[in-house]
Amino acid sequence: MKVAKFGGSSVASATQIEKVGNIIKTDSNRKFIVVSAPGKRNKKDFKITDMLIQIGNAFKNDEPYTEYMNIIVDRFSEIIEELQLPPSIVTDIEQSIHAVLKNDDEEAIKLDALKAIGEDSSAKILSAYLNEIGLQASYINPQEAGIIVSNEPGNAHILSESFSDIYALRKKDGILVIPGFFGYSKSGKLMTFSRGGSDITGSIIAAGVKAELYENFTDVDSVYKVNPNFVSNPKKITTLTYKEMRELSYAGFSVFHDEALIPAFRAQIPVCIKNTNKPDLPGTHIIAEKRSDEKCVVGIASDTGFSSLYVSKYLMNQEVGFGRKLLQIIEEEGVSFEHAPSGIDDLSVIIRQSKLTSEKENNIISRIKNELNPDMVAIQKDLAVIMVVGEGLMNTIGIAGKATAAFAEANVNIVMINQGSSEVSLMFGIEKEGLDRALQSLYIAFFE
Repeated sequence: MKVAKFGGSSVASATQIEKVGNIIKTDSNRKFIVVSAPGKRNKKDFKITDMLIQIGNAFKNDEPYTEYMNIIVDRFSEIIEELQLPPSIVTDIEQSIHAVLKNDDEEAIKLDALKAIGEDSSAKILSAYLNEIGLQASYINPQEAGIIVSNEPGNAHILSESFSDIYALRKKDGILVIPGFFGYSKSGKLMTFSRGGSDITGSIIAAGVKAELYENFTDVDSVYKVNPNFVSNPKKITTLTYKEMRELSYAGFSVFHDEALIPAFRAQIPVCIKNTNKPDLPGTHIIAEKRSDEKCVVGIASDTGFSSLYVSKYLMNQEVGFGRKLLQIIEEEGVSFEHAPSGIDDLSVIIRQSKLTSEKENNIISRIKNELNPDMVAIQKDLAVIMVVGEGLMNTIGIAGKATAAFAEANVNIVMINQGSSEVSLMFGIEKEGLDRALQSLYIAFFE
């Protein structure tokens, strides 16, 4: 029994939905199907979810939203007409949007209900199409599926009691098509996960029904050893462990939202990333453990937009509670941190720049000076983080030496190194301008 999730590009048009139908038809084990909202058909196109958000914002500001409504209706009408499905489906979509706008819910809950219409409509269209091509399929609303979530609009989390209800779906006949991205609170209010939430739904369903495999269909052949935007034609990764995927997705691999696979990981469900347009390719498999002879560097990930808060104080290591007080100041200003490498008299805290407004930055620096009396406090901006990732990395001699040599070859200065906090990654901080050179040099060093 398999769970297959199809992303936005896989349901972006009638042609893509026909491909999805063929994929499902070729394997009778694909019993549970999770879908995203229609995505972009090309680079200049739009995502349905973005248009729904535009409607919500316009309605909130008492502005006209007819233009956005027409765009959504035209898009779904085109899909339905080409698939030769009943036009009543489009009428149902329009009525759903108007019903949400007229309800008395608070704005955050209303916006969640609007955003979810994209996924909900995709699921209804796909289930209707599967029946048209001779398969027994049913649309299942997430509430009916048992996806009960926390009461957090836009950032819902699955509740543990959901999984026993989801397991009961195994008893239903035929193929079950479930919209991704949202669930329902205990009070019956629709709540969405964070963006990328359809992956989360797929992972939840796979864990709940105890699937033998969770297939995630997207528009790439596999996960690559480095971002193809930096290295042309990089090698593909055939097998990853859960830990490796978590590290890679955190540091810029955009295949998955970095929280998306956690339910499947915890349930030890293997995952396969495949291409809807090339379904016969093997893709990348994500598993719990590798053989010992497979363990070493598997990929290199990177991300930009980091700042380093540097604090220096003589005999810092002898001052009980210094690190706790520093992190508490950051916490009280509502800022989370990413890494905190330290020395005897020095401590750096790596923070995403998007979370550090000018006001928060000034408050943090002022409080550190007044409350901790450091010898020096400074912030360095526009840093990039590079992660060398692989199981067994900590037990393999020469990895750090090979990496630092690659940075030297690329004439890139290392601002920070963090090794030891993770068993599967070695992190480097560099200035953003050297990122291209560093990644190309690291790729040659480890994979060429």
